[in-house]
Parts: sequence; C-alpha cells; structure tokens
Amino acid sequence: MKRNSGKPAVFKSPEKSGGVSFIARKGNGPDVVFLHGIGSNAASFQPLFESLPENLNLVAWNAPGYLGSEPLEEPWPLAEDYAYALARMLDGLDLSSVHLVGHSLGTLIAASFARLFPDRVRGLVLASAACGHGVPRGGEMPQKVRARIDDLHRLGPEAFARARAANLVHRPEANEAIVARVEAAMATVNPGGYEQAVRLLASGDLCGDLKHVPVRPGFIIGAEDRVTPLDPTNAAAAAWEAAHGRRPTVKRIEGAGHAVYLQKPGEFCAALSELLSFESAASLEMSQSHGRN
Repeated sequence: MKRNSGKPAVFKSPEKSGGVSFIARKGNGPDVVFLHGIGSNAASFQPLFESLPENLNLVAWNAPGYLGSEPLEEPWPLAEDYAYALARMLDGLDLSSVHLVGHSLGTLIAASFARLFPDRVRGLVLASAACGHGVPRGGEMPQKVRARIDDLHRLGPEAFARARAANLVHRPEANEAIVARVEAAMATVNPGGYEQAVRLLASGDLCGDLKHVPVRPGFIIGAEDRVTPLDPTNAAAAAWEAAHGRRPTVKRIEGAGHAVYLQKPGEFCAALSELLSFESAASLEMSQSHGRN
C-alpha cells in the first residue's frame, strides 16, 4: 500500500459546504470522511492526513456549532439532526458514497448517518465508541453529562480544556505534546455548539442505531481508554452482531488512551486501512476505470 512519501500533505484551506466547514486532502481514490469527538475539531485529524495512502480523498468536518460551522436550529439536537447536516455537506461536495470514520461523539453521528443513508456508506469505522444515554429530547441528563455544560460555563473554554485534556491521553506525564494538542483543540469549543453536542450525547443510542445499519462496522479502541473504555465498544459490536449474525472486528491499540489517533497515529492508520480494505477499494476503482476506458 502506497503511503505518504514524506512530502508535506497538501490541504485545502478550511472551506464550507452546506453550512459546515471542513478541511480536505485531495486524492483520486476512495472518499473518507472523519467526524471528530465532542471536545475536538477537524484539524485534529491532520496527523492521519499525513500518514494515510496518498490516493485517498480525505475530508474532516467541523461539526455544527464548531469553529466555522453553523449551529443546528434545534436547541436539543439528536444524532439524526447531525446526520442530515452531514448529508448536506456531502451533497455540496458531490460525494454520493463515502467511508465514514467517527471518533467518540462522532460515532453516534456516523451510525445515525449509516442508518438513515445506507446507500451512501461504503465503509464504517467507529473509534472510541460513545454509546450515548438514550435520554428523550428535553429529559433529565445524567449528572456526569450535565456537568460538562456546567463546568464549561464555570471555567470557560481554556480552563475547561486544561482540566480535561490529560484524561484523554494514556500516561499524560510522558506525552505532554499530545496533551497540549488535545487541550488546544478543546479550548476552541464554542459554548453553544458544545451544549448542543452534550445534548446529543445524552440522547444518543449507538447500539439502537447499529441494529439498523447494514454495512458491517469496524471498531478501534485505545487499550487504556478511560473515557470510553472497552465495554461500550463491545456493547456496540454485540448489538450489530445480534441483528446481523456476524461479529464486527475490534482493533485494540496498546499504549493509547481516548485520543487514540493522536497518541498512536501509525497504528491507527494501519487498523483503519485494514478495516476499510483501502487497497482492495483502490484496486477495484482502478479496474473499473480501466474497464470504462
């Protein structure tokens, strides 16, 4: 598999499509779209953009309410509201069918999109899966979930990020640069957009959505993840298996916490490429192209 040759990756400047801002790295191969977690943004995926095969067409969004993306109209949005926003972004980019990679909160959005638009999902990878809490819109949130909003208002984004960032990294004292990167991304959160995302987390139901997703998902988990440990990933994999009769593949990456793709980008890219069979997909597209010629 051809990987990046060591030359700097060429990124488009942040653009907008359907009210959603994104970064991209152009390629003529399969389209791969990355959905970040609740305290992150599109730029966090740049280490992957620099390591994944050069032929891939890579896009990472800033979720509604994050950085340059417009917030959703619904004060308490559900996963499907974000999924429709993703569909509008993809429509604007003329991407009809993509590989979806969701991290943490992004797994809820990815699974909802795959349920609502099954024909538009060629592959699905869920990293550091967040199962959600199934709270009805407007219901009482679990205290730990509600505390996210309270802490952000009490501390402000920068102090909030300092208080939380280290928990996302395995052995933070030995990985200060990664902690700093996580903290910098978290400090950019817009309180309004973050509140909407917290409500999504409260209402999300990853296992329920996955029962209705036809494409077989793959899972990646940092072995030392303290935010979304292995149990939620196993529960999500079991939910898909119960509905479809096959076991999804779960890739554990040793020495990584919740920020698995930042802490172990090489191992993450290898797992991602295996789960999505990028070589096979690229070869298929090449053979189809030769057939058309």
